Amino acid sequence: MRSFKFLIPALSFLVVACNSNSNSNKVETPKVVDNKYSLAYQLEGKIVAANADTSKQISFGGATDPAISPDGNKLAYTVSDSLGNRSVWVADMVSKSQAQLNVRSKNYYRAVWSPSGDMVAFSIFNKKSLWKVGVIKTDNSGYVMLDSVSKLNVYAPTWKNENQLIAQDLQKLYTFDLTGKVVEAVNISDLIGKDLSIASNNSFFYSKDGKKLVFNAGNKDILPGLTGPGEAVYVLDLASKQVKRISPEGVSVPSLFVTGNDKVIYSGMEKPFKVSKIYATDLSGSDIKVVVDKGNNPTAN
Repeated sequence: MRSFKFLIPALSFLVVACNSNSNSNKVETPKVVDNKYSLAYQLEGKIVAANADTSKQISFGGATDPAISPDGNKLAYTVSDSLGNRSVWVADMVSKSQAQLNVRSKNYYRAVWSPSGDMVAFSIFNKKSLWKVGVIKTDNSGYVMLDSVSKLNVYAPTWKNENQLIAQDLQKLYTFDLTGKVVEAVNISDLIGKDLSIASNNSFFYSKDGKKLVFNAGNKDILPGLTGPGEAVYVLDLASKQVKRISPEGVSVPSLFVTGNDKVIYSGMEKPFKVSKIYATDLSGSDIKVVVDKGNNPTAN
């Protein structure tokens, strides 16, 4: 296995390529094809993008909050500076170019791609010290802050479909259209019950058919050695109102992502709660696999 770096402003790219001829002096040049990079995750002080079986990887130093695009050719991420400012950048995995999103703010982060890959949403701190949802096209045009005038403070946006997003304020789950209009607001306790708790980093995802909600939430598990409450992945059937846990007992799940094809990806820790692994499963939770032995905060396509 050989490695080499592409040095560009702000970030360095470390590409790891498998070469079947170990005696060759020629380093394999990575050729990005559609959907080659299907998983991105955080590993200590860097983020990693990998193909489906993780045999080919690109590592980005100095970034957080990885978000791989639906076609696998772009990666959005958060860059923080020494003053505490945060901004979202997008790297083109083919050209190795990168660009900051054209957003006038010193604090926006945690990008998430629309299903088509034509837009990016993110959390943004406005001038009234409220958290809102920002949306911009991937050609870096058409930026808009959703619901910019209300006093709502919303977190963890995700896409319901190409024309709507959802976000939560710890008490309610809101659906916004792309003009910023709140088209629905539902009490979270009415959805998931009162035994589960929601923090600002907990995300909700609609299934592809819109009939289920997948989310991670705090619970009452007693996990000796874990600092803070345990968390798990749950699926809510919107018709029956039934909530089902799909992550294993004894595993605490701080981050979750659901792809457009209903693949559930999450990072979790088990006793002694020092190393986070990345797991993959379906909406039933019946076939859980470890896809990365060390990593957290995953996204996939």
